[in-house]
Amino acid sequence: MKMRIAFADHVFTATLYDSPPARDLWSMLPLDLEIDNYANNEKIAYLPRKLTEEGSGSFSNEAPGDLCYYAPWGNLAFFYAGYRYSAGLIRLGRLDGGVEPLLTRGKFPLRIERLS
Repeated sequence: MKMRIAFADHVFTATLYDSPPARDLWSMLPLDLEIDNYANNEKIAYLPRKLTEEGSGSFSNEAPGDLCYYAPWGNLAFFYAGYRYSAGLIRLGRLDGGVEPLLTRGKFPLRIERLS
């Protein structure tokens, strides 16, 4: 499941893992959201509804480029710098290229749609 993600002047792709929460996100596409900075390591976007948490659990090997869902707040988290797993964080997939687009500071309209 490959997604096209666009905001500001950036267009990039991400690949979702085959998991119930990732398939739930896939079922919602296309989405028009808003992306904004959070902390110093991620950009976030709030979904219109919560995703299923079925099959989720702790994970390791956290890395920049991870696409996650933070269940308590109902938002996507696009990590561009190091982070640590915390309860409620569900890894959905990975960005296919570098994290450079996520380094653009500010709040922007965000479009996420299916590619394949």
